[in-house]
Amino acid sequence: MIGARHSYDLVAERYADELGDELRGKPLDRGMLGVVAELAGGGVVADIGCGPGHVAAYLIARGVRVIGMDLSPGMCGVARRTTSVAVGAADMTALPVRSQSLAGVVCLYAVIHLDEQRRAAAYAEFARVLRPGGNALIAFHTSDADFPVGAAKMLTDWWGHQVDLTFHYLDPAPESDALAAAGLVPTARMDREPHPDVEHPSRRSYLLVQRP
Repeated sequence: MIGARHSYDLVAERYADELGDELRGKPLDRGMLGVVAELAGGGVVADIGCGPGHVAAYLIARGVRVIGMDLSPGMCGVARRTTSVAVGAADMTALPVRSQSLAGVVCLYAVIHLDEQRRAAAYAEFARVLRPGGNALIAFHTSDADFPVGAAKMLTDWWGHQVDLTFHYLDPAPESDALAAAGLVPTARMDREPHPDVEHPSRRSYLLVQRP
């Protein structure tokens, strides 16, 4: 099996070309990131599953101290070359970060590649690395025209590359419960329809949680 790490290595350059400027057309995403920036209060925020670093770079431009981590070394390489983000390869279920050291975590559309057990492990890691009062923003796809909530889409070809990726369409309610079980208290939730001509036409959910 190719796996997620190698799959994203293969598409890293094209991914950055296609999606590196996506926040320009996503006002609600920018708004949620603004909330994270304000809540961080000068502390360090980790962008987990940072891809080519565009979200982390957006936060840095707004005065946030950010580190980036991604499973794919190829994505990390693109981020290092095209942004000022300090980035390293890491698995979100075993983060190379000291406990209670972060003011915030951002994880946009990365937990969708994990099954329920591994998502629970990732949420436990988010709780571990956040300091008391720290916040995490998790975003994921919930459904689209072809896949309902709870479905899984298998992708084997992406931009001409043979890949092995599973995209889970998640239900916000059970994910909120799983985050709470990991010790992260839900504080806000936003559901939205897709932005036309800007992104894959899927419905999305954003969960903001806090470590007590």
